[in-house]
Amino acid sequence: MDPMHTFLAVQDIYTDYTAAVDNNDWDAWADLFLETCEYKVQPRENFERGFPLATMWFLSRGMLRDRGYGIKETLFHDPYYQRHIVSAPRILSAEDGVIVSEANYAVFRTKLDGESTVFNVGRYLDRLRTTEDGLRFEQRFCIYDSEMIPNSLIYPI
Repeated sequence: MDPMHTFLAVQDIYTDYTAAVDNNDWDAWADLFLETCEYKVQPRENFERGFPLATMWFLSRGMLRDRGYGIKETLFHDPYYQRHIVSAPRILSAEDGVIVSEANYAVFRTKLDGESTVFNVGRYLDRLRTTEDGLRFEQRFCIYDSEMIPNSLIYPI
């Protein structure tokens, strides 16, 4: 792909990802990943120091589907909406059907009886692979800037 088509393809999957998580469409979210994939939500300090401890860490599409099922069917929590704002992607490399990219994100949370607040801010570090169905995440690291997450992390970032 030429650089502009690469940029637009990455922007498209970022937009699809954001729509899936903001609309609680956990099947569509999982479908954006390869069968063998890695999804990690990790504090910046741990990432930069090479520490493995993460808030969420899934190693397959099946694990992502389990999380979606848990959110829909088994987890009990104070319900809230989330809304993502994601920067334009920065393409770090693109060769042999693999794209490495990054983008900044901010997630806002709105509880049903309260105001919207900033919930999580950081950057995505992604490895995307070209498939017959378009780009799919082979790896998505959500590296958040604060060491603290208010309450708990229910929904993916």
